[in-house]
Amino acid sequence: MQELLEQLKKTPVVYVSRDIERALGLSLDTEGYFIISNATEYGKKIAEERKNILLIETQDLLDTWELLEREETKQFIESVRNTYQVSRINLLVFKNTPQIERICSANNWNLLNPSAKLSAQIEEKISQVDWLDELSSLLPPHYVRPCKEVMFSGAPFILQFNRAHTGSGTILIESLEHLQLIQEQFPNRDVRITNFISGPMFTSNNVVLKDRVLMGNINYQITGLAPFTDNTFATIGNDWELPHSILNSEQKEQYGKMVTAVGQKLRKSGWKGLFGIDVVLEAATGKLYLIEINARQPASTTFESVLQRTRSKEQGTIGLSTFEAHLISLLNNKVKDITLIPIETGAQIIQRVTGEIKEVSTQIQKEIEALGYTVTNYENTEPNSDVLRIQNLKKNFMLKHTVFNHYGEEIKNMLSK
Repeated sequence: MQELLEQLKKTPVVYVSRDIERALGLSLDTEGYFIISNATEYGKKIAEERKNILLIETQDLLDTWELLEREETKQFIESVRNTYQVSRINLLVFKNTPQIERICSANNWNLLNPSAKLSAQIEEKISQVDWLDELSSLLPPHYVRPCKEVMFSGAPFILQFNRAHTGSGTILIESLEHLQLIQEQFPNRDVRITNFISGPMFTSNNVVLKDRVLMGNINYQITGLAPFTDNTFATIGNDWELPHSILNSEQKEQYGKMVTAVGQKLRKSGWKGLFGIDVVLEAATGKLYLIEINARQPASTTFESVLQRTRSKEQGTIGLSTFEAHLISLLNNKVKDITLIPIETGAQIIQRVTGEIKEVSTQIQKEIEALGYTVTNYENTEPNSDVLRIQNLKKNFMLKHTVFNHYGEEIKNMLSK
C-alpha cells in the first residue's frame, strides 16, 4: 500500500464517474487521488469541503463521457496537472467506451482502463465464446446461431443477445410460444443458447497483475428477488458470509482454478486490473459453471474494499483492498508479495427501479439507517437502475439460497410498505 501512496503523490489519478460511489474504493484522504462526478445529494454529503472532489451541477445526471466534456472538468484536470507538474494526467473510469477513449485522446489524458474494444470482446455474449476458445468448456452446454433457427425441445433454456446489462439481455425460455414471440421480433439476430442451470450464483472481484492473478473474496450474488427488482436475472446485492456455508473446500478450489484460468487468459490478451466472474453451482450435481465475465471494475468493488479496510483496521490484517490492487496494476506499480485482505461477512442489497417502486421515501430511509445500515440514495429513473443501496459491515442478509434471514426480511418488509 505504501508504494501506491508514494506513486500517487508523484503521478495523481482522477476518477471520473457518473455515480460517485464507484470511486470510493480508496480513502478520500489519499494524496494524489481526485474524483469528478455529478452533484447529487449523496455526492454533496461525501464531498463536503474537500478540494480533491469536483461535483458538477446540472439539471439531469450526466454520463461519464458527458462529464469529461464539461469545461469545469477540463479546468479541474488542468489544475491537478499544474499542481503536480506532470505532462499528462492519469484518468480512470468505471467502464470504458470508445467515446471515452476519443475524448481522452483529444485532451491528451492518459486513460488507465484497458481498451474498450477488448472489454467488449470479452463481455459480449457472442464474441465471449470465441475469446474463451478452449476455456469455453467452463460454460454450461451452449451454442450460437440466428434466433430464427433456435428450436424448443421442451426443456427450459437461457437465451442471450450479444449485449446485456444487469440481466436485461438474458431471457429464460420455458415455452415454444415465448420463443416464437422473440423470434418474430429478432429473427436474424445471433443469440447464445445455454442450458438452464438451477442453483445459487457466486461472484468475485479479481485482479490481473503483470505476473499473476489475484482472486478476490467469493460472495453470494443476490439475484432477482422481489421487491428489489422485477427482473429475474438482475443482481440486487452481495453476501460475503453465505458462501462459507454453501461451498465445500473442493468447490472453492474449483472456483479458484476457474478464476486463475480466466485471469491468465485476460493477462495474455493485454488486460490489467479488475475483472469479475459469475459462477453458478448446479444444485443437482454440485458442479460449478462459468456464467459471466465482467471485463471492468465490478459494481461491488467499492463495498468490498470498505469491508477489507475495516477488517485491516480492526484486526490488523495485512494485505491490500481489491481497489488498491486494481490501481497498482493499472499504474504498473511493482509491489512485492501482494495479497488481498480476506473477509468473511458483510452484505449489501440494492433496491432497483420497478413497476411498483420508483423511489423510497426519506422516512423509510431514516428507519433503515436507524437499524445500523448505511443507506445510499440514487437519483435514477431508468427501469432496473439503482434507487437505494443498503450496506452493513457486520451482518449478512441471506439464510440460504433465495431465502432472506431476519435482517433481509426486515429490510424487505420496510421497502414493501
